[in-house]
Amino acid sequence: MSICPKGKMSKSKRDKRKAQSWKIATPTLVSCSKCGELMRPHRACRACGSYNKKTVLNVD
Repeated sequence: MSICPKGKMSKSKRDKRKAQSWKIATPTLVSCSKCGELMRPHRACRACGSYNKKTVLNVD
């Protein structure tokens, strides 16, 4: 047996639910603990190449 909805979902109710999927959330930014540049959390800093106050990348 397949799953059947109890009743018809109205167009407005369906479209309100589907309208949420196209929104793009702004990325969370934190300041680098070494240089203070804004960066994504849990990633190496592009400006100074550090992660968790340790240099992990050589930035030229």
